[in-house]
Amino acid sequence: MKSFRIVVFSFLFCIVGIGLGISELKANPNCTDSISELFKRVSPSVVFISAVSIDPFKVINRVKTVIGSGFIINKDGLILTNSHVVFGRHVIIVTLDDGTKTVAKLLGADPVLDLAVLQIPTPLEGHPSATLGDSDEVQIGEEVLAIGNPMGLEQTLTRGIVSGVNRILPESTLSMTLPLIQTDAAINPGNSCGPLVNRCGEVIGINTSILMDAENIGFAVPINIAKQVIPQLVRQGRVIRPWVGIHGRLIKEETLAILNIPLVDGFLVETVEPGSPAERVGVHGGELPITIVGTEFLLGGDIITEINGQSLDNPEKLIKLVRSLKVGDRLNLTLYRALKTRKLEFELPERPILMGDLPADTPRELLPEVKSGSKLSNKP
Repeated sequence: MKSFRIVVFSFLFCIVGIGLGISELKANPNCTDSISELFKRVSPSVVFISAVSIDPFKVINRVKTVIGSGFIINKDGLILTNSHVVFGRHVIIVTLDDGTKTVAKLLGADPVLDLAVLQIPTPLEGHPSATLGDSDEVQIGEEVLAIGNPMGLEQTLTRGIVSGVNRILPESTLSMTLPLIQTDAAINPGNSCGPLVNRCGEVIGINTSILMDAENIGFAVPINIAKQVIPQLVRQGRVIRPWVGIHGRLIKEETLAILNIPLVDGFLVETVEPGSPAERVGVHGGELPITIVGTEFLLGGDIITEINGQSLDNPEKLIKLVRSLKVGDRLNLTLYRALKTRKLEFELPERPILMGDLPADTPRELLPEVKSGSKLSNKP
């Protein structure tokens, strides 16, 4: 994809597609319903979420309530929402479209993708559920609707267009592994994980973030990414991905020729996560910050020239290679530094939840033990 040509990258995860048995119904094939009719059709599946956390180490302001949105994805009461709304909370309360309040159970959450799945009790007639669309078919300029609970104002509808696709947020820990949908439909705090809907009434994205210093620049996680991880969140309570533990960028030798430093084509390692497999085998990160035409580089670290015998000469090849990795695979790295080449080999463990994955206000004492295979749960 064109937007993937950004050079910053993090070795974080591989998503494995899994078949789904949820919301496979097709929306109105003519897509001619009015916006009012679309709202009436979709809004019953949209819920208001209020989550409470308690910090026992504070004397005042120890209780915090976080609000957000979510939407029901099947008649049995599975709800898709954002991890930052429900992760590590003591109690999660869901308010349905008809005003009914119920305690929800956290089945699984992934702070890396900022997605979570809740379960609520199911009435005999089942729950109204949203229809999931195909985010790969989203086009710039098509009209979209955002439904959610901004600032606690329940069942609010905003309207806009798709302003861009495959948008990459430079400050995101996902870096270029998570292309987002950009929209100018108004999204405000409380809209988190409300649905972004096309004119057919299909959910094409999960509203997840905004640019605070801009006006009407919001982002949504493509629904196809959520489709891939929902089964893992339900069954395992987490997304299982391998852990390498390095961050950096692809470089070309001529890119930094101006510095007159001996470099080669490959992946420049800028930082190494503490305790990661890469750190344990001695991969080195950068130490010298240099800014060239507004882009900051951390030089002095290793340059990975090959992974499992494959040269790293373009972003598409790197993405495909990283996404093919699985827990338990052997990783062979060829490294270059200070005019010397060396080889390293190690087995990939499961990536744990890291503190950098979490919002700054997440109460640390509420988190599960940070280790491979930890399962997430709330205390309903």
